[in-house]
Amino acid sequence: MTATLENLLAEGVEGRKILVRSDLNVPLKDGKVTDDGRIRASLPVLEKLAAAGARVIVTAHLGRPKGQPDPQYSLAPVAARMAELTNVAVAQAADLTGDSAKASAAELQNGQILLLENVRFDPRETSKDDADRAELAGELAALTAGNGAFVNDAFGAVHRRHASVADIAEKLPAYQGDLVAAELEVLKTLTENPARPYTVVLGGSKVSDKIAVIENLIPKADTVIIGGGMVFTLAKAIMKYPIGKSLVENDLLEDPSVTGLMELAQKHGTTLMFPTDIVMASEFAADADHEVRPVEDLENGSYGAEAMGLDIGPASAEAFAEEIRRSKTVFWNGPMGVFEMEAFSGGTRVVAQALAESEAFTVVGGGDSAAAVRALGFDESSFGHISTGGGASLEYLEGKSLPGIEALGA
Repeated sequence: MTATLENLLAEGVEGRKILVRSDLNVPLKDGKVTDDGRIRASLPVLEKLAAAGARVIVTAHLGRPKGQPDPQYSLAPVAARMAELTNVAVAQAADLTGDSAKASAAELQNGQILLLENVRFDPRETSKDDADRAELAGELAALTAGNGAFVNDAFGAVHRRHASVADIAEKLPAYQGDLVAAELEVLKTLTENPARPYTVVLGGSKVSDKIAVIENLIPKADTVIIGGGMVFTLAKAIMKYPIGKSLVENDLLEDPSVTGLMELAQKHGTTLMFPTDIVMASEFAADADHEVRPVEDLENGSYGAEAMGLDIGPASAEAFAEEIRRSKTVFWNGPMGVFEMEAFSGGTRVVAQALAESEAFTVVGGGDSAAAVRALGFDESSFGHISTGGGASLEYLEGKSLPGIEALGA
């Protein structure tokens, strides 16, 4: 039985140092946080602990530094934004488990938060060597001064066997955070007992990132909709359509897991929907000339074989929206096109709008999908659930075990 945050609070945390693994992996530009969704999602657990008198020590990663300090991946901007979003006092250590972290942890008072520096600045965090990770986990645990506990509230990292995610649970009494619990409850609903019709909408650039998810969800869903850049690999592999200069994963064109998707869908009576039209551009640029072409005739437009698909077309977007409107459960992961460029954001916007207006239980599966919802100006409360963990959600939906969850005894 997994111990929860409520179990920890019932035991009492006043005066104790509680180490919390949060997911604060947010985008930065010019030293400022550009999307604070994950920070806001992490604050409730930190504030709950602080309100109960805990001395809260937070560890998190940002980006992919190569196991050494790198100023562009410092959590300093995150600490600054966190301080703006909460009334709890927030301090930041200049390192992870060094002199600054030790001194800051020693000075921490009841009801205060200390954010350690990026845990991936230490190569032991992601080491393949169990002893290396265990050593770092021991140093993190030592910051809690002997009477601490560990709370994993970083759903976006639970699919990683990292020191601050899994190994630390062997060093301290470990508890599941509210955010992790909520994410798992949603994913359990999607895989075990969804209200029907159940529609899965998958986009993004690479088939390789989603093929296992598609295979695992086809037997569970009524409809699986395919959009985004991965359309072109599938169009070339399955339908043998010419795709111009559109994104393609050539090594998958003869892969049975790709070429057999239609047969798999037919076997399970699942509808597999592809776009019927595509926005084809002259080049990959925000101001590129573009036109809408039928998916079976992408190279016979103005740009010929040089054309590049950057969004689903308006007919496809409306067909996808109609399918969403008739559904009672919808899971969406991955944009329909290059939504960061206004000219190629239409498909993603229409799909997001359909989800926002739907009375179904709608789940936005983290990552680029969650970023798109916020970037395109949608009210987050319009969706049933916006996940904080794209990769973790997908691995759960693939049927994989999640090391960070297993470490909690789940």
